[in-house]
Amino acid sequence: MDKVKLRTWTPLSWRTFPKRQMPEYPDVKLFEESFRELQSFPPLVTSWEIEALRKKLKQAGRGEAFMLQGGDCAETFDNCNSVHIVKLLKVMLQMSFILIHELNVPIIRVGRIAGQYAKPRSNDSEIIGDEEIPIYRGDLINAIEADNVSRKPDPRRLIEAYQKSAMTINFVRALTEGGGFADLHHPEYWELDFMLKNKYYKEYESMVRSILNAINFMEKLLPTELVTLKQVDMYTSHEALNLYYESAQTRQVPHTPGWYNLTTHLPWIGNRTRGLEEAHIEYFRGIRNPIGIKVGGKVDVYEIIKVIERLNPENEEGKIVIITRYGRDKVTDQLPELIRAVQNNGLHVVWSCDPMHGNTFTSSTNYKTRDFEDILEEIKQTFMVHREMRTTLGGVHLELTGDNVTECVGGAKGLNENGLSRNYKSYCDPRLNYEQSLELAFLIAKEWKYRNGNGH
Repeated sequence: MDKVKLRTWTPLSWRTFPKRQMPEYPDVKLFEESFRELQSFPPLVTSWEIEALRKKLKQAGRGEAFMLQGGDCAETFDNCNSVHIVKLLKVMLQMSFILIHELNVPIIRVGRIAGQYAKPRSNDSEIIGDEEIPIYRGDLINAIEADNVSRKPDPRRLIEAYQKSAMTINFVRALTEGGGFADLHHPEYWELDFMLKNKYYKEYESMVRSILNAINFMEKLLPTELVTLKQVDMYTSHEALNLYYESAQTRQVPHTPGWYNLTTHLPWIGNRTRGLEEAHIEYFRGIRNPIGIKVGGKVDVYEIIKVIERLNPENEEGKIVIITRYGRDKVTDQLPELIRAVQNNGLHVVWSCDPMHGNTFTSSTNYKTRDFEDILEEIKQTFMVHREMRTTLGGVHLELTGDNVTECVGGAKGLNENGLSRNYKSYCDPRLNYEQSLELAFLIAKEWKYRNGNGH
């Protein structure tokens, strides 16, 4: 019998396993107080929302829906404000609006929001001037200010992250469920000013008219049946990096077996923390949430299969989302082997493409950036591989913002490396701006149509 089956799981059983990317809190007493306080707080999401997402992801795995997952590389406490949240929600809604119209399948909206406060890092420290200081690991753990005091892991940030996440979720729910902001009768509300000069604007305007005409026609036939047109579902996700934060909000619920991580709907495991016999896999194997697994670089395919089996022993549909992140030049060499292994083992997964992380480079002007063409090409190559292997690409995973930042080069406006300094805001990785995100939504739709024989 598998040793894992003999081992008792609890929300804290991971603590006896090797850990990666986890903070060491110097003030143990303050940490224990903060952890107990976090355990006492009400959940941020509900088990029935999580189960609803699992059902929708089951559809995505079958090619009957498509997941749009996107948001900030790393949220910051300062950006927990109405302006930033509204802009992100607008771009997600507008992208999904484009995809619904063009793909003709349900779109599952999943934000990198309300908890994406921690980031894995390649190094534990960095040199600032003549001093070596701890690396910034996200607002959940320490502060961006470059000094030893600010960079010390602070357990009170666990509490602040919860509070900021709660405020964000509450505001998102108010916007998406209350009618008005997400009302499909008024898609023009979603438009931001700088869309006007985009080359796709006329096509978008035509699309809005087409949708409005369809809604008006249907309401004349079924006026009481379309209440849901005034609201949309928006799920949350984040990389479950700090297991103290995750486990404090992991609990059982009445009338439903198993344990749920109630900080988010869709937690994911990063490329650096998916060691089979390490802490993150031990934690994730015990929760009922759907789970994302990032896979990039040259990997041991056999180990990935073992990870999937460990996290989904019943082989349930909609449970595992494999998020591939190879880089545009490596997709065709490395993705087929993984798909073949999953097929040969009869495993149910939802395939998603993260075209961001494998295409990062440093510009000649010393900015960390990504090229829009590389991002698009990785998506195209991923679609092509899945098409050839008779599998389905069920989603994309993007780092983006509704702000008019200048962090990724390329796109219809032709942003070049010299323009990066105009409005580069990210603390960690570069994000697509609003206009680049909408453009990418159009181009993803074209690839989907081609996959289904409706385009080109």
